[in-house]
Amino acid sequence: MRILLVDDDRELVDLLTFAFGRAGFDVLPAYDSPSALHQLEHGQPDLAVLDVTMGRWDGFDLLREMRRRSDLPIIMLTARSSEDDKVRGLDLGADDYLTKPFSHRELIARVRANLRRRGHDTPARDTAVAPLQVGPIDLNPTQHVASIDGRPLDLTVTEFRLLHYLMTNAGTVVPTRAVLKHVWGYDDPGGTDVVRVTVHRLRRKIEPDPGNPQLLHTVPGVGVMIKPKL
Repeated sequence: MRILLVDDDRELVDLLTFAFGRAGFDVLPAYDSPSALHQLEHGQPDLAVLDVTMGRWDGFDLLREMRRRSDLPIIMLTARSSEDDKVRGLDLGADDYLTKPFSHRELIARVRANLRRRGHDTPARDTAVAPLQVGPIDLNPTQHVASIDGRPLDLTVTEFRLLHYLMTNAGTVVPTRAVLKHVWGYDDPGGTDVVRVTVHRLRRKIEPDPGNPQLLHTVPGVGVMIKPKL
């Protein structure tokens, strides 16, 4: 497996290249946007790890362009703790994110989980493939389409997987760690923020008033539930 590693910190790239190499991966290093896009086009990576804070290079613009050219899994690295930045990155097509500082083992575990997940075409490995309906939302897993009140929903791959898993368990509060395991492919308490941010992003796409949700509900400290609005 080839990992496209994009960061303008050459020392960090060297350290991660060594860690990935020991874990059995080949690394395609890139230190700026032009070299990242070149590696994307010619290096045939299986997954990209992208730092969105790269000095004079706007990592978000690069993320947008990478997603326009490819659907490979992208893990976003950020030193920014703002939820708005995380939501922005996920909105632009990142599949997962880690906030610096992070451990090499955690990053490699996320990489493996995303690669395993990409090996499955259905939105979740053990859920049904029949069309689903919850209130105004219709979802067809085999055609990979979803709509609300007949209007197509523009969802990322991760958003679609999340919506499918929650609709399969409609009316039930699904524990956050179960969502993380089935949608992202790993069970790590440190990844629960990814669930929270992605739920927030999905809510903005299906709720007329995201601040007063009628369909997608979060039970603090427990999990997430989707149910028809009353």
